[in-house]
Amino acid sequence: MTRYRTIVSLFAFAATAFALQTSPGLAFSSEAQQMCTGDAMRLCSSEIPDIPRVRACMVQKRAEVSPGCRAVMDREHAATTSRKREAAAQ
Repeated sequence: MTRYRTIVSLFAFAATAFALQTSPGLAFSSEAQQMCTGDAMRLCSSEIPDIPRVRACMVQKRAEVSPGCRAVMDREHAATTSRKREAAAQ
């Protein structure tokens, strides 16, 4: 039973890290991956490995994420929004 839990936990961690790293809509940096993986596991593990669902879950539960993860999410959201505005202006 313990071995099974360890394997499942490792798989879930790897899937979350992969999902956060390769998410096209929220191109998470290594800092975001480091700061948010624990929150994704805690809050959105049922959505793994579906990347869009993990992303939506993290956004939906933003108020529950750790302060470090929230700060990274805010910075990356602001950067994405700024890039979209610049692209629309061209």
